[in-house]
Amino acid sequence: VTDRRFARIARLIDEWQPVALVVGLPLSPDGEAHDMTARARRFARQLEGRYRLPVALQDERFTSAEADSTLRDEGVRDWRDRKKQLDAHAAQLILKDYFDVTA
Repeated sequence: VTDRRFARIARLIDEWQPVALVVGLPLSPDGEAHDMTARARRFARQLEGRYRLPVALQDERFTSAEADSTLRDEGVRDWRDRKKQLDAHAAQLILKDYFDVTA
């Protein structure tokens, strides 16, 4: 992550004042770690070290597929249109899953 991206994250943290952060943990469908898993773990450690907030890692398997299905069900038929919204919807699902597990 570039310094510019960390600066954007810092502005959001200053604005929202969270008590913790949640990072999606990419795993293979069978739950095994892969290259992106290591990158997500590294990013989580960087966030924790830089902002001194606890960082939770939340399994993100199937969230993109679920988000894509939801968008289709909502009438967003064109893939290009769905792609523009996909990451935000998947992030909502990751956060919802986190709260469901920790509640």
